[in-house]
Amino acid sequence: MDERMKELVAAGASAAVNCHPCLQHHLAECDRLGIDRDEVKAAVEVGMMVNRGAAARTKDHIQTLLGTDVGPKGGGHGCCGS
Repeated sequence: MDERMKELVAAGASAAVNCHPCLQHHLAECDRLGIDRDEVKAAVEVGMMVNRGAAARTKDHIQTLLGTDVGPKGGGHGCCGS
């Protein structure tokens, strides 16, 4: 795998795990390598899809374990929308 592909994968993975410092670093590396922003956006979008899928499966698993609906209710104003 070349350096270009590694940075695209790293940018997507950073988005998937919500790591802001890593994402900032890998976006800068993508810029340094001259990677087109549309390609970077596509990689980050894949990471975000992985993140959403994992969050949904985790919520399902917690609901199975606890036997109840979980998650924020309403339009709260606290951390993460709670």
